[in-house]
Amino acid sequence: MYTIYVKFDCLPGKREAFIQKVKDTGVLEAIRAEDGCIRYDYYLSEKDPNELLLIEQWESKAHQQTHIAQPHMVQLRGFKDSYITKTTLGEIKLL
Repeated sequence: MYTIYVKFDCLPGKREAFIQKVKDTGVLEAIRAEDGCIRYDYYLSEKDPNELLLIEQWESKAHQQTHIAQPHMVQLRGFKDSYITKTTLGEIKLL
């Protein structure tokens, strides 16, 4: 299993709009239907209204690498900059 986190710093007031855009465009549904996707969930920071955390869990790193090349991910990258100022990625090692 391969698990990563993605921390997004959103433009002020754009966090919920970004999540809604990901849903409305069908990107979220397409990602969750991908082969090897176990979890793809967003979490809101209670402390920072402009912070968004994404936890991705895949059957393997190869599945996640295939995921980032999918057409719906190209679509997401096309609108992401209208909502997100900074993206930080990291692996989560599960015991």
